[in-house]
Amino acid sequence: MKNSFKNLSYQELKTKKDELSKKFLEFRFKNVIGHVDNPLQKRTMRRQIARLNTLIHAHEMGAK
Repeated sequence: MKNSFKNLSYQELKTKKDELSKKFLEFRFKNVIGHVDNPLQKRTMRRQIARLNTLIHAHEMGAK
């Protein structure tokens, strides 16, 4: 999953980030209520969003 974002275009990266951000927000609400099966999923989702942000920033700066 780590390297699966590198071959996406800029627009696909933005949409994937928006989807993951929405899922992360829903996951946080479920975590507060207490109905979460895997609490470590929060960490992996947060890291995926950070990877996407890094790739988006690289596209904006013209590195690719």
